[in-house]
Amino acid sequence: MNDTRGIGMTSQRTRDRMIARLREKGIADELVLGAMSVVPRHLFVEEALASRAYEDTALPIGFEQTISQPFTVARMIEVARNGRDLGRVLEVGTGCGYAAAVLARMAKEVYSIERLAPLLEKARANLRPLRISNLRLSHGDGYKGLPEVAPFDAIVVAAAAPEVPQALKTQLAVGGRMVLPLGISSQQLILVERTQFGFNESSLDAVRFVPMRMGKQ
Repeated sequence: MNDTRGIGMTSQRTRDRMIARLREKGIADELVLGAMSVVPRHLFVEEALASRAYEDTALPIGFEQTISQPFTVARMIEVARNGRDLGRVLEVGTGCGYAAAVLARMAKEVYSIERLAPLLEKARANLRPLRISNLRLSHGDGYKGLPEVAPFDAIVVAAAAPEVPQALKTQLAVGGRMVLPLGISSQQLILVERTQFGFNESSLDAVRFVPMRMGKQ
């Protein structure tokens, strides 16, 4: 890879410090930590922010959207994976493409859907140098998911809905897990598990995400 944005601030040592902070905050899944140690987060933010890419903070990516803080990405993926081998995964809200790149290092197939066409093109440009073969990006309405390629072992939603989208629940495989933020003014990270008998929901952490919008643009 020849991209030198933020050179000097994006060394392996800088990434290692990020991983150490994630461990200190309770992330224990070695597969998640390993993926985040090698995916170059600085390629997914504006050049002016590259020096802050490995801080544990959310950063603006344009279009009134943000790249989630590394801890939030790690936490959601760790909960969704739950120590399992992942076959097919859906991400709702591609954003800049960073979380999709991390997921692609842990699952056989990753599908990521984004409602904003200009942001999706930005994600494609960010991801192109990484040549990820098991990741498919799609322009569409996240509330509808991707029924044509369901069911999914895991679904990770990167925007806050007022309630769990029914279409996404039905696209979970039996034994599958969905992690998503719920709420408007006050938000909670929610885990939805599909069993052979139905769905179980449990509340995790207080979080702050951009709202999940219907339709596509």
